[in-house]
Amino acid sequence: MRFLLLLLLILFTYSVKGQYKSFKLGSDGDTLNKIDLKGMKQGKWILKMPPLRGEPGYEEEGVFVNDRKEGKWLRFNLMGDPLAIEFYKWGNKNGLCRYFTPAGPEHDESWRAINPDKAYDTIDVQDLKDPNKYEKVIVKNDGNSLRHGTWRYYFPPTGKLVGTEHYFMNKLQEPGSVDPLTGLTTLPAIDSTKLSTDSSKTKALTKPKPKEVMEFEKKTSNKKKVVRDGRTGG
Repeated sequence: MRFLLLLLLILFTYSVKGQYKSFKLGSDGDTLNKIDLKGMKQGKWILKMPPLRGEPGYEEEGVFVNDRKEGKWLRFNLMGDPLAIEFYKWGNKNGLCRYFTPAGPEHDESWRAINPDKAYDTIDVQDLKDPNKYEKVIVKNDGNSLRHGTWRYYFPPTGKLVGTEHYFMNKLQEPGSVDPLTGLTTLPAIDSTKLSTDSSKTKALTKPKPKEVMEFEKKTSNKKKVVRDGRTGG
């Protein structure tokens, strides 16, 4: 029986080698990190990024189709805590993507993927205010996803919603308006390319802290701070 299983494994390995330049075998026998004969990533992948220049490392897993991310991708820190749940189409973010810290949810993003193989694309777009209304939009393709939908921001320790932004095909809708569902004010988008190392200029471009965050900081300003370092137990 063992000989038969070993023979099947050898035949399977040679069969896979004939289809791919390289691959890895997972602990459960799955073929991972496959690169086909054209040099493109295919199938399930696990990507590992070690800490670099002060930035923490992470791992992510999902599926590649012809060298592009497709479907659901998960990201974790090196302690195994979830950092992100993202969805992709044609290698671009598509739909609701959620981001976390070890303390709790951080923010949600809503994206609309555009086919990068087309210079222009005509798509049916659902109206943000009327879900039964659609509009045909011609979009010039720059190879990136478009912000489309509601972006939500949370205070991680409590998970409380502290702000929202609403986008329609990459355009921020009605800055300063109040969201009727949450009662929160939509803030103007910040252009990160205009941020300066000059602290006075950076401060002017930074969004003001939400009221809930300021009240929380005021209540806890005299309490002993707790530093989260990812360790558990004693």
